[in-house]
Amino acid sequence: MDYNQPARTICIGDIHGCSIALHKLTECVRPSWDDQLVLLGDYVDRGPDARGVIEQVWKLQDCSNVVALQGNHELMLLRAFHDPGQLNAWLQFGGTETLASYGGGLESIPADHIDFFRNCRSWFETETHMFIHANYDPDLPLGQQPEALLFWQHLSELLPPPHCSGKVAVVGHTPQADGKLLNVGHLICLDTHCYDGGWLTAMDVQTGEFWQANQEGAAREGESHDGMPQVS
Repeated sequence: MDYNQPARTICIGDIHGCSIALHKLTECVRPSWDDQLVLLGDYVDRGPDARGVIEQVWKLQDCSNVVALQGNHELMLLRAFHDPGQLNAWLQFGGTETLASYGGGLESIPADHIDFFRNCRSWFETETHMFIHANYDPDLPLGQQPEALLFWQHLSELLPPPHCSGKVAVVGHTPQADGKLLNVGHLICLDTHCYDGGWLTAMDVQTGEFWQANQEGAAREGESHDGMPQVS
């Protein structure tokens, strides 16, 4: 398989409606058309401005090569959209905040936003890294991973060994309550709990450089190598 070689491959963890943090983070990262920007999913729920997050993601598509993955919260939204019987389950996991950001019920979510959620990828890979929302089976190719792992299983339930491809896995989904990214060498988790007082993280996966921003508009940066994140 042939891969383009962007100047930077930058990955952003779970955003969860934190539009202020996303705006500040992209000011720090300054993505360009030379960069590949991989988003790990969970754009919606829990935080206050899911609609604003999606609108920012679309603006990012105008200045960089965006790869948008689907998270379990997008799956819950879509299931509620297509089956009213799933609505209450979604509302209990942050759907209430998402609907408030759109000013009404599910019918208030624009069709092009629904299409965005539906068209996000399940996974993405480069020559050196693989990007998924939640977790993986180390013995299966990405195209054969079960949904329960790709979207739902937390690292606290299963911290997998290296993948059979030899690629470094970059994931979200498992909140790091201390706001620090998790780096165990073969796996990096970028969900740093932004919606609940933590940070939103972007990382250059080739260099280990990372940037973080929060809902207060603060920012910080550092480097992470083999489990030793340093913040400056």
